[in-house]
Amino acid sequence: MLAAILFDLDGTIVNTDPIHYQAWQQKLAHYGIEIDESFYKSRISGRLNPEIVKDILPQLSPTDGQKFADEKEGLFRELAPHLKPLSGFSELLTWTDAHQLKRALVTNAPRLNAEFMLDVLGIKEAFHTLVLAEDCIAGKPDPAPYQAALDKLEIQAEQAIALEDSPSGIRAAVAAGIPTIGIASTHEPKVLLEVGAFIAIPDFTDLQLWTFLNSVIEKDGSAIASTY
Repeated sequence: MLAAILFDLDGTIVNTDPIHYQAWQQKLAHYGIEIDESFYKSRISGRLNPEIVKDILPQLSPTDGQKFADEKEGLFRELAPHLKPLSGFSELLTWTDAHQLKRALVTNAPRLNAEFMLDVLGIKEAFHTLVLAEDCIAGKPDPAPYQAALDKLEIQAEQAIALEDSPSGIRAAVAAGIPTIGIASTHEPKVLLEVGAFIAIPDFTDLQLWTFLNSVIEKDGSAIASTY
């Protein structure tokens, strides 16, 4: 029986990638590094900052690398005061309330970014639990954040659905045993399906999403009715 929907944040609830891309472009330009969208998707999107900095700026010490990452995230917040959720998100929240489903936020975003985005979007109270990669033994693509969310909600993987936009996020959710829907805001649907999403949709208005969700609820209702 479906008990919860687990949401990624960046690229899933809100398409922040254009702003992150701009911030990375500006910060890396100080080191003479020019990046394009292909570079961003392959070397930056969905990864944790320490991994990104170590990969792209290996000459930086851990302290300087952290300072660089903090400055980049500060720039992101400066550039992102007017974020809006993807179409259909508020309707999905209403639907989960109607069917008494729990909601969890599972994100690789640094704490300050996560809190900033939740505040700007006006959804600070929308989730029953919040799981940050920095509070887990590892971030996505490791399944640890999703396993932590399942533990906090006290449910099994088959009782949840995950919504993810990045290959690393989908790998994490799938590795935790959670059926995963790909949100194709930042990557092509084909890419998301190849790494394990069972469907890929552009936003929360897509008919595939609602057909699937309503079929699950109907099936659960039939199963409950058959027990009486």
